[in-house]
Amino acid sequence: MNDVQSQPLTLYIACPRGLEGLLADELADFGAEVTGTTVAGVHAQADTAMAYRICLWSRLANRVVLCLLREQGIERPEALVEAARRVDWGAHLRAGSSLAVDFHGQSEHIRHTRFGAQSVKDGIVDAMRAAGRERPAVDLKTPDVRIYAHLHRGRLLLGLDLVGGSLHQRGYRRDAGHAPLKENLAAALLMRADWPARARRGEPLVDPLCGAGTLLIEAALMAADIAPQLSRDYFAFEAWEGHDPDAWRELQREAQARANVGRRRVKSKLYGRDQSPPAIAAAKANAMRAGIPALIDLQGAEVAQLTRPEGVDGPGLVITNPPYGERLGELPEVVPIYAALGERLRAEFEGWQLALFTGNPDLGHRTGLRAEKQYAFKNGPLDCKLLLIPVVAQRTERETSSEGDEPQGASGATSRPGPRNDGAQMFANRLEKNRKRLKKWLKQSGERCYRLYDADMPEYALAVDVYGDRVHVQEYAPPRSVDPRQAQRRLLDALEVIPQVLGVRPESVHYKQRTRQAGKAQYAKQDASGERFEVSEGPARLWVNLRDYLDTGLFLDHRPVRRRLREMADGKRFLNLFCYTGTATVQAALGGASDSVSVDLSNTYLAWARDNFALNRLDPSRHRVVRDDCLRWLETAGSEFDLIFMDPPTFSNSKKMDAVLDVQRDHARLIELAMARLAPGGTLVFSNNQRRFVLDAAVGERFAVEDISARTFDPDFSRRPDLHHCFLIRHR
Repeated sequence: MNDVQSQPLTLYIACPRGLEGLLADELADFGAEVTGTTVAGVHAQADTAMAYRICLWSRLANRVVLCLLREQGIERPEALVEAARRVDWGAHLRAGSSLAVDFHGQSEHIRHTRFGAQSVKDGIVDAMRAAGRERPAVDLKTPDVRIYAHLHRGRLLLGLDLVGGSLHQRGYRRDAGHAPLKENLAAALLMRADWPARARRGEPLVDPLCGAGTLLIEAALMAADIAPQLSRDYFAFEAWEGHDPDAWRELQREAQARANVGRRRVKSKLYGRDQSPPAIAAAKANAMRAGIPALIDLQGAEVAQLTRPEGVDGPGLVITNPPYGERLGELPEVVPIYAALGERLRAEFEGWQLALFTGNPDLGHRTGLRAEKQYAFKNGPLDCKLLLIPVVAQRTERETSSEGDEPQGASGATSRPGPRNDGAQMFANRLEKNRKRLKKWLKQSGERCYRLYDADMPEYALAVDVYGDRVHVQEYAPPRSVDPRQAQRRLLDALEVIPQVLGVRPESVHYKQRTRQAGKAQYAKQDASGERFEVSEGPARLWVNLRDYLDTGLFLDHRPVRRRLREMADGKRFLNLFCYTGTATVQAALGGASDSVSVDLSNTYLAWARDNFALNRLDPSRHRVVRDDCLRWLETAGSEFDLIFMDPPTFSNSKKMDAVLDVQRDHARLIELAMARLAPGGTLVFSNNQRRFVLDAAVGERFAVEDISARTFDPDFSRRPDLHHCFLIRHR
């Protein structure tokens, strides 16, 4: 035994934020002396064998660092190099071994981690040379030894990473599935849910949304008394000068013996369900690599089909990590999952415990079950909570209110809606009322794209648009006087109700938040799904995209304006300014326009317009698109047109434009330029969406102007007569 082995070791054990208390308890159970906790870590004293035990058995740690130096007042790189020189590296680094430095933190003069790592490396090399030792090689990918360096507010910690990588990586998970949960976080959730004690009693465990199976596998490893790092091929301490091979072999032998016995003595049954076949396949492969495939029953099933496993009696644990809906567009699909989960648990799992891990506690309340405890965690950058919820058969009285401090439960699955709170029921009633009001018009017109609801109830500030068998939901930003949590609960109410009332699948509902936009932010890409589909409007066939942009490619309120353009266009030369996706041009062309020019500044929307033209078999030699600033194009164009449509944005400060456009301020100039291109006897159809728009009196004095705004709203927009303004303008 050398000097290093005989001395107590000072350790720093890193972990994810929120796990510090659990980790301290785990280390104490191992027999280590815990000396303190800090953010994302625990300090401890241990001998060499105990350090190895922590590396092998800790289910919560990320790294185990042997502390070699702690100093304060380290601000400059020169001080960092000098501090590294003071460590007796020869007592820890073997001759010929390679190293890498993992540097964390910064100071006023050390702002980049690579620079910090280089400074530490320089100090190590200087110290080794001064001691007459061979200069260590640097290997950033697979070093024999990793040096850990952390600098925060001038305090430096230098040490050896005894593992060489993160302990959350057990080695079994190569097929991670979607949004994987890190293994040590999964273990922490299981500990908070009291799974080790439950497993000793033989209680069953069910994960109804198991994904790649991380929670199940960690639970199985605990139940079978299998060390989480038993299958790890290499630990960095094996290249440490102070390594004790005998102590390490004895620990490995003990761990293997415990695993062999533990697998045979597992009392609990574990069940995983998921609707995704690839997720189930990944979970099975991961369980096989973990060495516990026989302990977990994995089957494909939707949450709405969840039943208590056959032959399972008595209470148990349901633990799951459903999607959080952190991306706004995912919310319509996610809300019914939580509602269906609560429905099935009440029906099948009375007396069980639900451990629900979510980044959106309001979604957790959609189960209709009340949490008795909750614990805060971090899942990557997301603030999350583990809700511990006793499953009771009776439904909480969701009818009372959804506006109090705690939401009062949730309805059931989409196919089996349960009682709703008063607000949600009023919203559902309004949807039904609007459907009934529009039914006759929809049948007569044949329209399949229409607005069903437009903030009819101030509490539910949404626009609900129907596109065939899909639904587009836009949430208007609530005023500051509205409690954001109340607004969130109402939104979740609505997203749960909409699929039920309209009879569509939740994944066919697409949700976005509409806030005040600057410039062309309304055209900014929000997703990259490329998922578009065809709709019809009169004789026109048009592409729409409900996912990727704030707007869909089709302004529904302008439907009567496009219809009028089609009726006016026969034999006319047509100009479409600020053409967007070219839907007005399609209607004019189908109405008999002899030729057309469509002008816009966006390449994306001009490409979309070309696709709309192709879908309607328009001749591209007669119907051209032009990429240009409309103001600039009008100032330089020489052609005349018989029919012009101009629908500028309310405001735009796009960098591609020569100047900022404000439709109230600039419309007179726009109209003047457009009228210069209008042939005698022709008509300019001028439209805009500025609610408080007032036409410049000079326009009416110079040209013949007819305000047709009131005639450009179909029944689905009759509640919002100020949504747009439309004028027919002709030469006097």
